[in-house]
Amino acid sequence: MLALIFDRLSLRIPPSFLPKSCRVGFINYLLVFLCLFVHGLSFAQDEKERFLDDFRGTASVTQNGISLIPSFSLGDPALILDLKFTKGRLSFEPDMRFALEGKPWTFIFWWRYKAISKERFSLRVGAHPALNFRTISIMRNGQSEEILESRRYLAAEVVPTYKISDNIDVGLYYLHGRGFDEGVKQTNFFVLNTFFKNLYITDQYYFDINPQAYFLATDNLQGYYLAGFLSLHKKDFPLAIAAILNKALDTEISPEDDFTWNLSLVYSF
Repeated sequence: MLALIFDRLSLRIPPSFLPKSCRVGFINYLLVFLCLFVHGLSFAQDEKERFLDDFRGTASVTQNGISLIPSFSLGDPALILDLKFTKGRLSFEPDMRFALEGKPWTFIFWWRYKAISKERFSLRVGAHPALNFRTISIMRNGQSEEILESRRYLAAEVVPTYKISDNIDVGLYYLHGRGFDEGVKQTNFFVLNTFFKNLYITDQYYFDINPQAYFLATDNLQGYYLAGFLSLHKKDFPLAIAAILNKALDTEISPEDDFTWNLSLVYSF
């Protein structure tokens, strides 16, 4: 049944679905729907037992959308919406990315579970279906026409993390993905992570740093990379400034950009 449902998600969307005049409106409608959905969950919950233990999210605007795998980027300004619905150890985490003009880029629907949660050591496992969108040209009635095509993926992750101190964590990240349409059929993504959190600047400001070294294999191609995630925060303030830096060390994978980066304004709620 799941395979049948996922198979029906292979979409080809004509330009009339998202005309330029309506693309921003499409995002607005989506955000309103999500807000109403969350409000409905809160309104419907029983007074004695909450339906959800937690809900939170971030909305980010950047001059260069960078993917879950930092070596891939949109190359254009992007809006990224991350949501997290938590019940016990299980969470549902939609990750929706759009070109800033409103055209969808990727939709990732994570299901994650905290298998181990100790004082020092934690282990998270997760899986997701995903849709990746691209614009292609087709011939219709003898004329060239641009449409949005979606490509379907399934992936699973394993994430062990060890807490060295209140401010320092180390860990591994492994993701295996499968593609069902034209393009990459198999992906292996292995990351060595270090997290430096709540690093003091002043009584009001702090920053986080997450350096990474990772190996990426797509079908028969592979590459080695370094990446860094940085963010600057003010205490009790919802806006933050974040940056991603990605450097290819040795890669066969296209695009072979030697260095990619972005800056983002992040709103947390």
